Amino acid sequence: MRLVLLTISLLLNGCMTVEAPSNNIVESKPRDRSEARIELGIGYLKQGNMIKARENFEIALQHDPNYYRAQLSLAHYFEQVGETRSAQSLYSTALKQHPDNGDVLNNYGTFLCRQEHYDQADDLFNQAIKQPSYYLIPMSYENAAICSLKSGNKQRAQEYFQRALAHQPERPMSLLNLAKLEIENEEYTEARLRLLRFHQRYGVKKSSLNLLIKLEQQAGNKVLEDKYRRQLDRLD
Repeated sequence: MRLVLLTISLLLNGCMTVEAPSNNIVESKPRDRSEARIELGIGYLKQGNMIKARENFEIALQHDPNYYRAQLSLAHYFEQVGETRSAQSLYSTALKQHPDNGDVLNNYGTFLCRQEHYDQADDLFNQAIKQPSYYLIPMSYENAAICSLKSGNKQRAQEYFQRALAHQPERPMSLLNLAKLEIENEEYTEARLRLLRFHQRYGVKKSSLNLLIKLEQQAGNKVLEDKYRRQLDRLD
């Protein structure tokens, strides 16, 4: 199964807009002006307008140089365009200035995992989870699980997926990936129940049907295997 890219938590907050900043932005506080530019930059980034995205992220950082969201936004931009050293520098600065910020820890961990620094990434994910004011715990557990899969540590990945689902039982990526690992471990009952729960919540998908086909094939249930194959054919 192709793993989905790790979530960037800074993109989860606030609505998107690409309108020109109004005059009240100039009159507001530095943090508010920075936040407005971040939202503009994210909107441009989603549209693929990288020049405007960078311009707004840099202005956001100028307005409030120590604001962690401005630092993370520009670092994410640099990562997107392949300027890894610049991204690394900004993430490192953000961590030094905000060592107890869960978003900084999670996003830097995401970056390090993409750079294949798996142990460092795992440490940062776990630090994020421990922060008392950090509420995206299931996401960080899921990120840690995916990073563990990339490093080849399937046992640790399974534990992290389980923890993610303990905090948020309906996370689709964790449900599917945990079911896949359970099938590999011949834990068929657990995987079957997990995939049926997925169908109840999200409907029948190709990814879940493919896992059910593999499950019933390995379990020797030809009737169920054929049933799910027919369902898959109807989705094509």
